[in-house]
Amino acid sequence: MMVGSQDNSQAQAKKEVKYVMAIHGGAGTILKKNMTDSLEKAYIAALTEALEKGYAKIKNGESSQDAVIAAIEVMENSPLFNAGKGAVFTNQGKNELDASIMDGKTLKAGAVAGVTIVKNPIKAARAVMDKSEHVMMIAKGAEEFAKKQGLEIVDPQYFWTQQRWDGLQRALERDKERMELDHDGQQSNLPPVIKDEKFGTVGCVALDKAGNLAAGTSTGGMTNKKFGRVGDSPIIGAGNYANNETAAISCTGWGEYYIRTSAAFNVSARMKYGKENVASASKAVIDEIGKLGGDGGMIALDANGNVAMPFNTEGMYRGTVTEDGEIKVEIYK
Repeated sequence: MMVGSQDNSQAQAKKEVKYVMAIHGGAGTILKKNMTDSLEKAYIAALTEALEKGYAKIKNGESSQDAVIAAIEVMENSPLFNAGKGAVFTNQGKNELDASIMDGKTLKAGAVAGVTIVKNPIKAARAVMDKSEHVMMIAKGAEEFAKKQGLEIVDPQYFWTQQRWDGLQRALERDKERMELDHDGQQSNLPPVIKDEKFGTVGCVALDKAGNLAAGTSTGGMTNKKFGRVGDSPIIGAGNYANNETAAISCTGWGEYYIRTSAAFNVSARMKYGKENVASASKAVIDEIGKLGGDGGMIALDANGNVAMPFNTEGMYRGTVTEDGEIKVEIYK
């Protein structure tokens, strides 16, 4: 009997853990056997720093939006992730960045797409939300707006990294041997090796002391993308969504599928109308994406501090921090 009581107490204690933040750094074929010790340590260090910076904001009583910006900025400044400094290249050899943020209390949101000179796109997204009457700005217009808001502007060369450039060259070589997606009408014939090269989108969901949720997502998009392609990350309801009534959600994966399923909003809708919990709702959406042929993952945090991080790939860079400051970082399945 004592053992049973102990088990129940432990289960109850585990159930009552309150999370205040979760982050992701992308999902894909991430296998332990392909990871060097030094690279693994680098990812763990970067994810840990992001959680520490975000948690510091929450601990100091600042808003969930501030926490999201702080965490994502760390990952945007790291070449390890497909966002900011580590963004992948387009077919034309450029870096085009997308980002979005949403406030769960007011449902205000901001997003930028296709920017090439803004050092931290997540800050530009917040400026759109806070300093304009709009939700999304793109390309040159978004860059002009960012300049007027005093955000840090960099030469496009800042985003160049050898690893991402090499990834583009491999994709271009393979491109010669396959039909182009935009001509054949098939949206599910991308070889797996190409999909892996675009996974690295970063995101954060946070719950502050006032009980308000926020979600943010930032990405460099898809390696070898053409014709101004934009994925789910800057699209509210697809790659990013927050609502105090339900949850904050940030997605990573094959963007076209997240757009087609309104993935982030879908989680919220399942919770609001279907009365599902955050774990059930988020898993159902990832399962739906998988059935359509898409892959990736998401992080979701509800207003009670319950977190879910489902994914249907071999791994997802991810981490959490509790209200007591306990940090946990994971990479593999």
